[in-house]
Amino acid sequence: MSYKGGDVKKGKKLAETRAGQCHTFAKGGSNGVGPNLFGIVGRTSGTVPGFGYSKANQDAAVTWTQEVLDEYITNPKKFMPGNKMAFAGLKKEKDRADLIAFLETLTE
Repeated sequence: MSYKGGDVKKGKKLAETRAGQCHTFAKGGSNGVGPNLFGIVGRTSGTVPGFGYSKANQDAAVTWTQEVLDEYITNPKKFMPGNKMAFAGLKKEKDRADLIAFLETLTE
Protein backbone atom coordinates (compact mmCIF):
# COMPACT_ATOMS: atom_id res chain seq x y z
CA MET A 1 0.00 0.00 0.00
CA SER A 2 1.44 3.34 -1.00
CA TYR A 3 1.67 6.35 1.28
CA LYS A 4 -1.80 7.89 1.79
CA GLY A 5 -3.03 6.10 -1.34
CA GLY A 6 -0.55 7.90 -3.59
CA ASP A 7 -0.42 7.03 -7.28
CA VAL A 8 3.06 5.86 -8.31
CA LYS A 9 2.62 6.80 -11.99
CA LYS A 10 1.47 10.31 -11.14
CA GLY A 11 4.29 10.56 -8.60
CA LYS A 12 6.85 9.55 -11.22
CA LYS A 13 5.57 12.26 -13.55
CA LEU A 14 5.70 14.81 -10.73
CA ALA A 15 9.24 13.73 -9.86
CA GLU A 16 10.37 14.07 -13.46
CA THR A 17 8.74 17.47 -13.99
CA ARG A 18 9.24 19.07 -10.57
CA ALA A 19 12.47 17.45 -9.33
CA GLY A 20 14.14 16.01 -12.41
CA GLN A 21 15.99 19.21 -13.20
CA CYS A 22 18.04 18.79 -10.02
CA HIS A 23 17.78 15.13 -8.98
CA THR A 24 18.28 11.73 -10.57
CA PHE A 25 16.32 8.65 -9.52
CA ALA A 26 18.17 5.60 -10.88
CA LYS A 27 20.22 3.24 -8.75
CA GLY A 28 23.82 4.41 -8.99
CA GLY A 29 22.69 7.60 -10.72
CA SER A 30 24.84 10.68 -10.56
CA ASN A 31 24.24 13.61 -8.29
CA GLY A 32 23.12 16.78 -9.98
CA VAL A 33 22.30 20.12 -8.43
CA GLY A 34 20.62 17.89 -5.83
CA PRO A 35 21.56 14.39 -4.66
CA ASN A 36 20.43 11.18 -6.33
CA LEU A 37 17.14 10.12 -4.70
CA PHE A 38 17.34 6.36 -5.20
CA GLY A 39 16.81 4.81 -1.76
CA ILE A 40 15.77 8.07 -0.09
CA VAL A 41 12.96 6.51 1.96
CA GLY A 42 14.64 5.33 5.17
CA ARG A 43 17.94 7.12 4.50
CA THR A 44 19.47 9.70 6.83
CA SER A 45 19.64 13.25 5.48
CA GLY A 46 22.98 14.50 4.21
CA THR A 47 24.49 11.08 3.49
CA VAL A 48 24.64 10.55 -0.29
CA PRO A 49 28.33 10.07 -1.15
CA GLY A 50 29.86 12.76 -3.31
CA PHE A 51 27.14 15.37 -2.82
CA GLY A 52 27.97 18.71 -1.18
CA TYR A 53 25.16 19.17 1.33
CA SER A 54 24.42 22.31 3.28
CA LYS A 55 25.47 22.29 6.92
CA ALA A 56 21.77 22.44 7.83
CA ASN A 57 21.05 19.21 5.94
CA GLN A 58 24.10 17.39 7.31
CA ASP A 59 23.43 18.49 10.88
CA ALA A 60 19.69 17.70 10.75
CA ALA A 61 20.41 13.95 10.54
CA VAL A 62 16.71 13.20 10.04
CA THR A 63 15.58 9.86 8.71
CA TRP A 64 13.54 10.32 5.55
CA THR A 65 10.40 8.42 6.52
CA GLN A 66 7.21 8.91 4.52
CA GLU A 67 5.88 11.31 7.14
CA VAL A 68 9.10 13.33 7.34
CA LEU A 69 9.29 13.56 3.54
CA ASP A 70 5.68 14.77 3.49
CA GLU A 71 6.47 17.56 5.93
CA TYR A 72 9.73 18.45 4.15
CA ILE A 73 8.23 18.49 0.65
CA THR A 74 5.42 20.77 1.88
CA ASN A 75 7.90 23.57 2.66
CA PRO A 76 11.61 22.63 2.59
CA LYS A 77 12.88 25.99 3.88
CA LYS A 78 10.52 25.96 6.86
CA PHE A 79 11.27 22.32 7.71
CA MET A 80 15.05 22.73 7.43
CA PRO A 81 16.14 26.38 7.60
CA GLY A 82 19.47 26.89 5.87
CA ASN A 83 19.12 24.04 3.37
CA LYS A 84 20.10 25.01 -0.14
CA MET A 85 17.26 23.39 -2.07
CA ALA A 86 15.62 26.04 -4.26
CA PHE A 87 12.15 24.48 -4.24
CA ALA A 88 9.07 26.15 -2.79
CA GLY A 89 7.37 22.84 -2.03
CA LEU A 90 4.22 20.98 -3.02
CA LYS A 91 1.18 22.41 -1.29
CA LYS A 92 -1.35 19.78 -2.44
CA GLU A 93 -1.50 16.75 -0.16
CA LYS A 94 -2.38 14.45 -3.09
CA ASP A 95 0.69 15.60 -5.05
CA ARG A 96 2.92 14.88 -2.06
CA ALA A 97 1.32 11.45 -1.55
CA ASP A 98 1.86 10.63 -5.24
CA LEU A 99 5.48 11.78 -5.15
CA ILE A 100 6.23 9.84 -1.95
CA ALA A 101 4.55 6.73 -3.41
CA PHE A 102 6.99 6.96 -6.34
CA LEU A 103 9.99 7.59 -4.07
CA GLU A 104 9.05 4.44 -2.12
CA THR A 105 9.62 2.40 -5.29
CA LEU A 106 13.25 3.57 -5.57
CA THR A 107 14.71 0.70 -3.62
CA GLU A 108 16.49 -2.59 -4.15
